[in-house]
Amino acid sequence: MIKEKVTGYFKPVFLFTERKETIRMKDLVHVKAPGNWINDPNGFIYYKGKYHLFFQHFPYAPEWGTMHWGHTVSEDLVHWEYQGIALFPTKEYDQNGVFSGTALEEDGKLKIYYSAVKYLKPDPEDIHRVLDDAIQTSQAMIVSEDGFHFNNWDKKKVLPTVHDEEVGEPKMRDPKVWKDGDSYYMMMGSSYYDAGRVLFYTSKDGENWTYANQCRPESYGWTIECPDLFSQNDQWIFIGCPMRLTPGEKKYPDQAVWALAEFDPKTCELKLPDAHSYVDYGLDLYAPQTTLDAEGRRVMISWMRMPMAVTDSTDRPAWNGMMSSARVVEEKEGHLYFHMHPQVDAYLSAETTAEEAAESGKVFRIRTDLSEGETLNIGGYVISRSEGKIVGDRSAVLDGCDEVRTVGATPVIEGVAQLDILVNDHLIEIFVNDGQYVLSHVVYGKSKKISGKYEKVLVGK
Repeated sequence: MIKEKVTGYFKPVFLFTERKETIRMKDLVHVKAPGNWINDPNGFIYYKGKYHLFFQHFPYAPEWGTMHWGHTVSEDLVHWEYQGIALFPTKEYDQNGVFSGTALEEDGKLKIYYSAVKYLKPDPEDIHRVLDDAIQTSQAMIVSEDGFHFNNWDKKKVLPTVHDEEVGEPKMRDPKVWKDGDSYYMMMGSSYYDAGRVLFYTSKDGENWTYANQCRPESYGWTIECPDLFSQNDQWIFIGCPMRLTPGEKKYPDQAVWALAEFDPKTCELKLPDAHSYVDYGLDLYAPQTTLDAEGRRVMISWMRMPMAVTDSTDRPAWNGMMSSARVVEEKEGHLYFHMHPQVDAYLSAETTAEEAAESGKVFRIRTDLSEGETLNIGGYVISRSEGKIVGDRSAVLDGCDEVRTVGATPVIEGVAQLDILVNDHLIEIFVNDGQYVLSHVVYGKSKKISGKYEKVLVGK
């Protein structure tokens, strides 16, 4: 059923300036790879009445390779429809991958900024791999009139490779671009002598960029990937992914974190505290990206890393990688909450039995509360309350993945622990006390049996 490496081929569909026929795969709540491989969400934006979610996509095998941008859209953050490949390599500077980036709406057009990758030492035995991590990046942009059609031969390099180590390493990446007044801002992840840092550039036209400043925190891993920065309740909030943050031999050492920050837009001076918190206390969430939804709420979607491909789906070829559900990000009294999005909440509101929900094969929801020593077993995935923490143990539903950690836990929770749990065939998301903490795990081979303490089971209306 499941293999660590699958070599099957899935022919990609390239979208040029004219709409081409593509495979209309659909997903509920959780976006899955349309076949083969996906990772980071990119260009997440509410644009012209639809949510556009792009993602890193290797369309030739269910494993990491030369990156393209896949594309899916939704009107409600629940029902997603795959649109095909939006971006793919066409230039000398992005010949080895169209890597992560963000989207910005301006004058009715969709501007996309991304990291363009070129291998300095391509593997002669596999052109999708690089030797000695010898890559360099530049930053590029492409403009679409409608968010669906992209002329991949009309890209523009807007920031060349940086070779000044006092500014940034040649592999700086993942531009987050926004506009405030008449100024554009670009922040990127980088490294400084094996210490993570964040770089800032500014521009007056969105195309010609000038180095502005950088932040060198001491406790943010080796490199900071996928940085995000926004203001809420007059408080700046930083989200990023420090690499090699978690010690140990098992996957994954790279984690998504958040911290309350100080930021001066005039000087681009960012101050981050030494202490930070996890975005998710499970073991798989990475590369979160936020945007504003139709009602102005800050909403986040993240990549859920999968150690093995799934080969038994009936609606798509072998696939690897999926996204979290949409979560509302809210700062309250110095703590960041990640709520289940109201649209997801409203959709999964029809009460049913555990047996019917499990047999449906569709995403469903379980509500319960756990006191010390109580457990809930969802097809082999065990949720418990132990020493005040909510613990998720996937040991029984991760066969063949000995290199991956299996047990995650929240911090200690005082008092009641109300759980709202989203269950998919390969993903379980546990919202504790309305998003005070979230604990998410990828699973394989989950059974349809549910036992232990639960109060209500809900499915889509």
